[in-house]
Amino acid sequence: MFSNASNFVHGVDKAFLIILGISLFFLILLTTLMIVFIIKYNRKKNVKAVQIKDSGWLEFTWTAIPMLLVLFMFYVGWEGFLPMRQAPKDAMVVKAIGRMWKWTFEYAGNKQSDTLVLPISKAVKIDLVSKDVIHGFFVPAFRIKEDVVPGKNNYTWFIPGEMGDFDLLCSAYCGVSHSYMSAIIRIVPEEKFNKWLAVLPVKQQDDNNEGYKIVESKGCLGCHSVDGKKIVGPTFKGLYGSTIDVTTDGTSHKVTVDDQYIQTSIFDPNKDIVDGFAPGIMKSYTGIIKEKDIAKINDFLKSLKEK
Repeated sequence: MFSNASNFVHGVDKAFLIILGISLFFLILLTTLMIVFIIKYNRKKNVKAVQIKDSGWLEFTWTAIPMLLVLFMFYVGWEGFLPMRQAPKDAMVVKAIGRMWKWTFEYAGNKQSDTLVLPISKAVKIDLVSKDVIHGFFVPAFRIKEDVVPGKNNYTWFIPGEMGDFDLLCSAYCGVSHSYMSAIIRIVPEEKFNKWLAVLPVKQQDDNNEGYKIVESKGCLGCHSVDGKKIVGPTFKGLYGSTIDVTTDGTSHKVTVDDQYIQTSIFDPNKDIVDGFAPGIMKSYTGIIKEKDIAKINDFLKSLKEK
């Protein structure tokens, strides 16, 4: 505890230790009193029960003390939480995009990375965006966690205080591959960060391609890459027109990826399972993607030929 990974560690750990200490104190006190009373007033000792007159001062005391302790714990927690919602105006802004089941980070200049690389000792504001369901931006070492809700603008911010790699997790159950939704936050010297950002490639996409817009808006790119990388599902790169091995009703065979196969995979994704990938992960997009849009998606896939 009390590391320097971020500027929020001390406040969060302080609140945690104080609340933990108060809780342990009363746990030990009340457990001890309970054991003493069980032994002292055990009926086997034939202790005769008597009526005890109420005490106003006693009742006031055992009401006031817990109330003051609860208010104190609230204050300590609020003191640690309030700075988390006060991002500096000059903070560097990075957009974190959550989708099933991957984190993507966009920097100024439309540059994109799967690793969140940041300079040490510089305030950074993370704009949180979800492309599908509720996710949770959770960095245990930094003591920060914020919900990433579709259709809602949210953010978090922090100042990294230690160099190295830190785990970024999703704290909200977002589907069957929730546990795989992780990324790395890499804190480096500012000079190294500037060099890295300078060579970071610009986000590759064709905003005028209607098929791209459809698969991007429906969250398809969270499971299917366009650069040949294998993630949750088969890559889109070079997929159309290729021959692949699939399993249908327990039988393995080869199919050619054509218009009909793409439509079946969208509306009945568990019919033909591509070898090397698990069944039951992709849901049916019936009613989500319209049949008239399949041709646009096919045109987009045709553009992703292997080079």
